[in-house]
Amino acid sequence: QIMKQYDVIVAGGGFAGVCAAIAAARQGLSVLLFDKSNCLGGAAVNCLVNPFMPYTTQINGKKLELSQGIFKTIRDNLFKMREQTGEMQFPEKINMFSEEHLKVLLNRMMNDAGVELLFHAYLCGAKTENKNITSLSVATVSGIKELFARYFIDATGDGLLSVMCGCSYRLGRHRDNLCQPMTLCFRLSNIDTAAFYGEADSIQQKYKQFKKSGKINNPRENLLFFQMPQKGVIHFNTTRIVKLNPTDPADITKAETMAREQAYEIYLFLKNNFKSCKSCEFLYTAPEIGVRESRMIDGIYTLTGNELRSCARFDDSIALGNYDIDIHNPEGEGTSHYYFPDGDFYETPYRCLVPRDINNLLVAGRCISVDHEAQASIRIMPIVCCLGEAAGTAASVAKNDNVRFKDADIAKIQHLLTANGAIIHADC
Repeated sequence: QIMKQYDVIVAGGGFAGVCAAIAAARQGLSVLLFDKSNCLGGAAVNCLVNPFMPYTTQINGKKLELSQGIFKTIRDNLFKMREQTGEMQFPEKINMFSEEHLKVLLNRMMNDAGVELLFHAYLCGAKTENKNITSLSVATVSGIKELFARYFIDATGDGLLSVMCGCSYRLGRHRDNLCQPMTLCFRLSNIDTAAFYGEADSIQQKYKQFKKSGKINNPRENLLFFQMPQKGVIHFNTTRIVKLNPTDPADITKAETMAREQAYEIYLFLKNNFKSCKSCEFLYTAPEIGVRESRMIDGIYTLTGNELRSCARFDDSIALGNYDIDIHNPEGEGTSHYYFPDGDFYETPYRCLVPRDINNLLVAGRCISVDHEAQASIRIMPIVCCLGEAAGTAASVAKNDNVRFKDADIAKIQHLLTANGAIIHADC
């Protein structure tokens, strides 16, 4: 039975939403998290986004993990589950993971924290009064339900709750509002993986030849693939849909159908041309196309790519990062990178999570207040975990002090984050 009133409602059950909900519940708040899907994990399970992108650096010869706190707990427990079940093709702690393990693990973590869950609930409305959200509505199997809370966290990825409340936002890059390409991930099974990696160079060469002669339609410049923990399975993050708007339902529909054709084309290309793939099977396309970038909410501070490159430091830092500024060309082929040198990383300020227009709402995940370049780095799962944990922690501080999110005591938020194993400052 859904309670009538919560301290916090979290919209979206991806890594940002999960960590926000756990962090708030851990401080004693009543928390409801709802998601449109049938499980937790967001892009990792719905879009097969895998592996965790890099989140470490070297300082004085020592490895430092920049994303810790709840993310570290998730990652360590995924590794333990692989040990227990014997799915240990890769004995070291690699960053590939099983989505099925992840779904079970996140359910357990929510249960342990006392978070209430509501699946198959699609956000369809919000009511506001005097710059505060009073309730939101979700479409469910039994019709539309109205949900009430004191505070709200938008972890929808697309900033959907914020937009429904009238928050201003930007879409994609500044000059033309084009977003990074969408990608439908897929998997092929029954591949001789050792032989496949032996053939990798010739696969890439032939792909380029096929593309040049018009036999391959995918605009991406090469094939991007990863070995899965399961035997004989290769994961492909390589379809590319450009110049479509990920917040337009007609464009999303078109993107899904185009990307599925691209995936099938690559499957046949590999099966018909390479010994390692001659018995391969078209195992699975993701339930949903992956969106790298869409709306970014206008917060009380906007973090820029230039600040990332200059390793910006902030008094109200709540997360660290050094994933490269990784921009897949919004118009066609090519991917640009800015890699951070060893020991370099940036801080993300709390103010990027605070929308300008609504008092009792925080955003967490890839839709925080950043520009196109900064978004290309902060969007990865380890970092959005930390952004979510900060949002949930801030909710507990705001509630206990009875203040708006923009007036929440940053020192208290930072103290709680650090006490729970997060690292938030350069002197870590």
